[in-house]
Amino acid sequence: MSRVAYVNGRYLPHGDAAVHIEDRGYQFADGVYEVIAVRGGRLVDEAPHLDRLDRSLAELRIAPPMSRRALGLVLREVVRRNRVADGIVYLQATRGVARRDHPFPPASRTALVVTARRARPPNRKAIEEGIKVITIPDIRWARCDIKSVSLLPNVLGKQRARESGAYEAWQVDRDGMVTEGTSTNAWIVTPAGELVTRQTDHAILNGITRRALVAIARQEGLAFVERPFSVGEAKEAREAFLTSTTAPVLSVVRIDDAVIGDGRPGPLGRRLFALYAAHAEGRDPA
Repeated sequence: MSRVAYVNGRYLPHGDAAVHIEDRGYQFADGVYEVIAVRGGRLVDEAPHLDRLDRSLAELRIAPPMSRRALGLVLREVVRRNRVADGIVYLQATRGVARRDHPFPPASRTALVVTARRARPPNRKAIEEGIKVITIPDIRWARCDIKSVSLLPNVLGKQRARESGAYEAWQVDRDGMVTEGTSTNAWIVTPAGELVTRQTDHAILNGITRRALVAIARQEGLAFVERPFSVGEAKEAREAFLTSTTAPVLSVVRIDDAVIGDGRPGPLGRRLFALYAAHAEGRDPA
């Protein structure tokens, strides 16, 4: 089956989909994006994702490409045409096509691209045995709360992780505090059993899976706090894990050369993995 993409009002074969060479997303990274999980043909946390999209567009002063209702119809149609039961749908909105010049063009039309594809769940071995992360300096810009398509520092960090045999790289600010991963949010469980993740500010992206886990933690009555934590504190943690749309709740068992806990996924990480899975599938937890 050939894949289908939506590009500026048209559904096209994936191989024929293209944008103009003077699209500002291509030339300036002047755009934003979202990745939404699809489970059983259902968009997971659709409303929070579109809320975040609206916020990102507003922060960059890019006009919405269409109404939210119309966008929802496009997302579902792209999922349907690609026959995606479990996977992701990707959408990207840019300031559109204009003569190359740094200031905003006096008139432009927001460009929208939507694709969908099937995706396998995280590797079973990674779920059962946990993963390794490395720590790297955070060299990104000062507005990481905007889900911009400008991801070169993230790409470089992810490549360093791959070359180090790690799953992810946790970025560290000048004060030695973990901000987030290159494509994930970072969490630890302290020796006292407190669940910790960094508070939302301009230094991190407020992940939608992160938001769902925060709500779950509160519903479950867990000892939970949003605050910065250092690399040293993370290495002394009882448990650690990361969250994202494509890899929800993966236990971290090694940070650089430090073994976390007993080197295996811990009980709270496993519990949160099961609770989030129920959330994503739209069912009550067992």
